[in-house]
Amino acid sequence: MLAVSDFAGREYRGRSPLCRVQGGSACAECRGSEPLLRCPEVENLGPGKVDVCVNLYWVLPDADFRRICGFAALPRPRNIFRRKEEICLKLTRHNGRSGKHGTYNPRHNDRRFDVENSEHIDADRARQNIYWDCYRGFTTHEFRENPEQPDFSFEEIERMFYYEHYGGHVEAQNARNEKTRHTERNRTVEDLLKNNKTCPEETLYQIGTMEQSVPPETLFRIVTEFQEEFDRRFGSHVHIIDWALHLDEATPHIHERHVFDCENRYGELCPQQEKALEELGVPLPKPDKPKGRNNNRKQTFDAICRTLLFDICRRHGLHLDQEPSYGGRDYLEKQDYILMKQKEQLAAQEQKLEELTLKIEDVETLLDDVSDVAYDKAVEVVTDTVRQETHKEDIRLIEDTKKWVLSPERKAPKKERDYAAARLDGVITKIKNAMQHALAKIQRTLMQPEIKQARKEQIKKKAKESIMDKLAKGKISADRKNRERWEREGRIAPEKKNDMEL
Repeated sequence: MLAVSDFAGREYRGRSPLCRVQGGSACAECRGSEPLLRCPEVENLGPGKVDVCVNLYWVLPDADFRRICGFAALPRPRNIFRRKEEICLKLTRHNGRSGKHGTYNPRHNDRRFDVENSEHIDADRARQNIYWDCYRGFTTHEFRENPEQPDFSFEEIERMFYYEHYGGHVEAQNARNEKTRHTERNRTVEDLLKNNKTCPEETLYQIGTMEQSVPPETLFRIVTEFQEEFDRRFGSHVHIIDWALHLDEATPHIHERHVFDCENRYGELCPQQEKALEELGVPLPKPDKPKGRNNNRKQTFDAICRTLLFDICRRHGLHLDQEPSYGGRDYLEKQDYILMKQKEQLAAQEQKLEELTLKIEDVETLLDDVSDVAYDKAVEVVTDTVRQETHKEDIRLIEDTKKWVLSPERKAPKKERDYAAARLDGVITKIKNAMQHALAKIQRTLMQPEIKQARKEQIKKKAKESIMDKLAKGKISADRKNRERWEREGRIAPEKKNDMEL
């Protein structure tokens, strides 16, 4: 039988299940379907409380097991079995380096922009966000506002990290390029940050959706516990540079950025993902097939991280949907956001329809609104009509006079006739200006509250009579059609007609 102490401090890749122990000694062992052995330090867990291990563990000196893939032989927390009816939440771990606008910018994560202009961000709640970076540890909004504390953006933190760790590699590579006369291949540290092969990878962590999610403190504990384990396992070649817990959007979530690195053949540390994972001993998903887009160590690495997250969530008593979501970048939160917006638009349209229905039912309110609009429109139409007709007649008379003055039959000198025509043009301009002022005065008079109200009441009275008349006629027509239909259906007796005309 395999004992935990036999593998302390070493990697175990056997298929025989092991069980987590309490303390520093092996208190319980298990092979296949054998029951757990009982000892003073361990409670007899009983059947069904231990998951079967199928392949890989990292066994630490203190016998604190951590599974890499498969199902861990770890006792499940007791509160899972006491769980009430719970909603099955979705665990999201989404990775990416770039989008349609290039590599992801960490300014979104540490809110180094005007959040007041962002529709999806609550500016007040943004002050509650929590930030972490590899140089300063945890920071908050209050920390940034403290003038005694040095303030660095995530962008500056990542630049410092890259210069510190990869600056030597960039200089050495550029020197080699110069020796081989290929200076066009020279790069800067900034180029590493902008290249989607060497820039930090960003991971989004979220549990649940906008309708149902875990409290922020639960997400915080789970992710920090995961990152401690992540750093312990992979920290020699995968470095977490910064992360942010966002509480100012629809669902609490964490943006975390990390970089993979290892030494190249010259002994220089440089960012390279696949080589770093190979150094960590992460296998290909299909070791017997060539490495490629659909068979690379990153796939195995992501599966390991997903499994670790599920283990930690179970220890925190969460019930999660373990079916993976497919569709690449279209992860669950985005789809829920679209559905939510559609529901909001539908609700707004239904509210508007209800308001319009109530207005139609309230004839008096409808008449007030209609008469007000009708009066304003009538004033505009009347004054515009007066302007057009008055101008047309006056200007026609003056134009006729102008033609008469300029006619060749006139015996006056041409200079005098031209002067007279110019004066007539001036008269036309003055008439237009005078009429414009007169029309403005008429409009102001007609729009005075007392005059407007009196005219509105007249419009309202006529409109009400017209509406009531149409409603009455419509009711008579509807009653007649209903009666004819009911007679055809046999629901009422046919109406008797008098044979005698009076």
